[in-house]
Amino acid sequence: MSVQFFGEDILFLQRFLQGAGFYTSKLDGIYGEKTDAALNAFEERTQEISDTFGQFDARSERNIASLNPKAQEVARKFLKKVRDAGIDARIISGTRTYVEQDALFRKGRFGNPPPIVTKAKGGRSNHNFGIAWDIGIFNGGAYLEESPLYDKAAEVGLAPELEWGGHWESFKDKPHYQLATGLVIASVRDRFEVGQAIV
Repeated sequence: MSVQFFGEDILFLQRFLQGAGFYTSKLDGIYGEKTDAALNAFEERTQEISDTFGQFDARSERNIASLNPKAQEVARKFLKKVRDAGIDARIISGTRTYVEQDALFRKGRFGNPPPIVTKAKGGRSNHNFGIAWDIGIFNGGAYLEESPLYDKAAEVGLAPELEWGGHWESFKDKPHYQLATGLVIASVRDRFEVGQAIV
């Protein structure tokens, strides 16, 4: 991971690192020695988790590395179970900044071509807080946008600490998984924005 991963949004990076327990200084949006040290410590922890729970394809690795360490562990355990079941799943989306989330929200709206891909603006998706990921399922290298294997992946991969978008009533999102926090999204956002732990 690098600063550029979050699109030069240093304040977002500091909030992310502080909530994960690596950054303890002022949330000022300035990339200095303390932010750099926190990022290095985070990357070291990411490598430890990878060494412990196994590695996957390059795309999955990039996206897992963008998650809160607790989510990284759960995501790796999840993906191993799904792959051990013979499903070629990859983690194709991890943490997104508010700006990235707003760009997704505009798809299918405001004169942009369909489809609509999310109901959530920036700050209103668990992807914005390091605790959610999306999977893609592939067959012979070809991405399957829809497949019964998404249900099968949830069947074999779900754990008590996970919530699945396929269980949602208003906007089913079968590729989506997130850590169960017991909090409404507004509370998660409030904690994230002041650097408090979410999980």
